[in-house]
Amino acid sequence: MTEGLPTPTESGSPTESGSPTEPNSLPARRAQFLATEHWSLLATRSMSWNESFARTGMFLTSLSTATVALALVGSATQFGPEFVVFALLVLSVTLFLGVATFVRLVQVNNEDVYWVAGMNRLRGLYARLEPGIEEEFVAGISLDTAGFAQSYAAFDVTSAPTTLHMFVTTPGVVGILCSVLTAVIAGLLALQLAPMAPAIGVGLVAMALSVALCVAYQARDSKAYLARMIRFIGDRDD
Repeated sequence: MTEGLPTPTESGSPTESGSPTEPNSLPARRAQFLATEHWSLLATRSMSWNESFARTGMFLTSLSTATVALALVGSATQFGPEFVVFALLVLSVTLFLGVATFVRLVQVNNEDVYWVAGMNRLRGLYARLEPGIEEEFVAGISLDTAGFAQSYAAFDVTSAPTTLHMFVTTPGVVGILCSVLTAVIAGLLALQLAPMAPAIGVGLVAMALSVALCVAYQARDSKAYLARMIRFIGDRDD
C-alpha cells in the first residue's frame, strides 16, 4: 500500500520550503536587525541630549542661586571683607560646576556626531536593501559633509565651523558664562591688592584668556574626536 509513496529523503524535508533561513527571508531579517540598531542609536542620542539639558539647567540654577545669595550677603555685610570671602567661595564652586558642564557639553556634541554617523550608515544600508527608498529619506545616507549637513538640516555647513558659530551653541554659552565668572573672581582678588581701575583690567584680561581657552579646547577636542571616529569607521569599512 505504501510502495508508491515517496520517502522523506526523496521528497525533502516538509519544512524546507518554509525554513526561516531560506534566501528570500534573509533581507527581511537583516532589515529587522538594522532597525533594532537604529532605535538603539536614537535612544542613546536622546539620553545624551537629556543629560546635556539637565546639566545646563543645573548650572544655570546654581548661578542664579549664587547671584541671589551674593546680593543678600552683600547687603547684610555692607560689602565688607566677609562678603569678599563669601563671594570667592561661592563663585569658585559655581565656576567649577560651569567648567564641568562645559566640558561635558562639548563631549555630548561630539558624541552626537558619532550617533548621526551611525544612523547615516544604517540609512545607506536601507537604500542598498531597497534601491530608490533613499529619495523618501529626509536625513542623509552618507558619511560625507553633504550627508551630515542633510541630517542636521544645515545645508550651508562646512568642514571647518567658524569661531562665531561656537558662541551660539550650548557649550559656547556656558563657556561665556564661565569666562564672566572667571573675570569676577580675578577682579575680586585684584581688588584686594589694587584700586578699582586696575582690578577691572585684570578681570577683562582673565575673561579674554578664559574665552580663548574655551574656544581652543572645543576646537581641539572636536578635531580629535572626529579623527578617532574617522579611523574607527574606516577600520570597520575595511
